[in-house]
Amino acid sequence: MLLRRKLRMVMSLVVALAAALVWAVGSSASAAPDDNERPPSGRQLLFYNHAYGVLDRETADAIEHSTYLPEFANFQVRTTTGSDGNVWTGRYLMGRETYLELFGVGDVAGKDGEFGSTGMGLSVEREGDLATVDKRVRDLGITPTGFLQTRDFGDGVPVPWFDGFFSFPANEYDSFGAWTMEYRKEYFADPRGKTEPPNHPGDVGRERYLNDDYSTRLMRDVTSIRLAMSARDVASTEPVLRAGGFTVRTAGDGLVATRGGTTIKLDATSRADAGLKEVSFSLNKSVKRHVERIGRSTLTVGPGSSAVWTFDEPQ
Repeated sequence: MLLRRKLRMVMSLVVALAAALVWAVGSSASAAPDDNERPPSGRQLLFYNHAYGVLDRETADAIEHSTYLPEFANFQVRTTTGSDGNVWTGRYLMGRETYLELFGVGDVAGKDGEFGSTGMGLSVEREGDLATVDKRVRDLGITPTGFLQTRDFGDGVPVPWFDGFFSFPANEYDSFGAWTMEYRKEYFADPRGKTEPPNHPGDVGRERYLNDDYSTRLMRDVTSIRLAMSARDVASTEPVLRAGGFTVRTAGDGLVATRGGTTIKLDATSRADAGLKEVSFSLNKSVKRHVERIGRSTLTVGPGSSAVWTFDEPQ
């Protein structure tokens, strides 16, 4: 009798556990994200490297001459000579792995220098990963436009800087273009680049490319960025984000890409409303709240270990 009672108790527990398992599986299935939101499998290949925005001249000049920004970030203003003699003057906020590049109207040639134009570089961390992303994009039926970017350090001799590709034909974009990139060995080998030694074999990563001057300032890295552009520009960027391993979901008429440390928000809008809208940063330490008005933009630092930089709507 005692044995049968124990057996009935065991069977009751088994049934209860089975029922609980069925309920849990059913609940997780019903709560699972659809294909639009499900994270991709495998290793992340592309990461946010930097983005740029073309601002009105008043704001660009205020940024260039700000007394606060050199305290906030590893801040630089420099003129760079790239491939085919292209020259641009930018204002840079450099972090540990990521950075932000800001221009005024006309600082970049052509339509890339028009107010509201933006761009974004997505880079690989390991040598050879760019070829994998290239293949994934081609498997989606897209033919990438490859290029080699060089840098002239002032002696007239271009140094290979990075390999890259666009996911759209040349000039077939409205105000925003994203590109992929893989830093070259030649650039890391040139001491004028002031890069760091590799952390592992095949290291072509962002942390190696940027120096450690960020550690003496507040800004650590870019944690999110919001850019507005045409629906065509959003559509041409989505396949690259997916091929690089980002989790991509629709948000209104645009998209949000996560995974990889920096949230990327792309809003579909008219050309008149296109541009850099907001950037969020992580800080090296917790601070009290400070608000800095810079031209037609507002940088709110703290409270805590984060900051947000917003840019006014066009007038």
